[in-house]
Amino acid sequence: MSVTICQSMGFVVSALGIGGIIASTCMDQWSTQDLYNNPVTAVFNYQGLWRTCIRESSGFTECRGYFTILGLPAMFQAVRALMIVGIVLGILGLLVCIFALKCIRIGSMEDTAKANMTLTSGIMFIVAGLCAITGVSVFANMLVTNFWMSTANMYQGMQNIQTRYTFGSALFVGWVAGGLALVGGIMMCLACRGLVPEESHYKAVSYNASGRNISYRTGPYKVGSGYEPEVKTRKGAGYEEAPRSEEDGRRSYPSKYDYV
Repeated sequence: MSVTICQSMGFVVSALGIGGIIASTCMDQWSTQDLYNNPVTAVFNYQGLWRTCIRESSGFTECRGYFTILGLPAMFQAVRALMIVGIVLGILGLLVCIFALKCIRIGSMEDTAKANMTLTSGIMFIVAGLCAITGVSVFANMLVTNFWMSTANMYQGMQNIQTRYTFGSALFVGWVAGGLALVGGIMMCLACRGLVPEESHYKAVSYNASGRNISYRTGPYKVGSGYEPEVKTRKGAGYEEAPRSEEDGRRSYPSKYDYV
């Protein structure tokens, strides 16, 4: 029961994490305009991975996508790639995990196959979470670098200073979603150990002949080896077995007249 609960909880947590990664990738608030020095403004800028938006004080919002790929920074494109890889791995992990759930029976699938599928989906979730966390962290590092460069230029009295940007809500969603996917993947890997059937280990016992090989000759006499077993007789009231005799190489059985 604990294995089923761990596997189900890992699936739910991972699904929430993958959903959060998809949501954060599609959000436009990856970086928002810093209003520390100018809290009252008629225009508010914010940017995402796919487009940049401007919101006016009247409530009108205009967004413009990035129509070029070559003009974007290399780190920006790397963040895009990491988020897309995390989404693809997460979706594949969810599909594999659905068939690996212990509460779902598909044909005559053995527990060993379910354990392997559970481990595979767990590894996919872990990699997807790491990709999301890495992508969000790289973007956050870019924001911090640009923010302090803009601040240094501001204190130096330089003109035409660019607008400073700070962390947007999409970054926090990406961090939380990546952490959930990572935790869900770990839970799936732990559940895999409980799905593996226990193997029975038997001690191998080798039997060797205690004596030398016994050779027989054809003829009226039997050649003994000196290791003949002793004849056991049954003891009981009114019952006594006569000793067995051998004549002409043939075994003779006691007749009914030999019993008392």
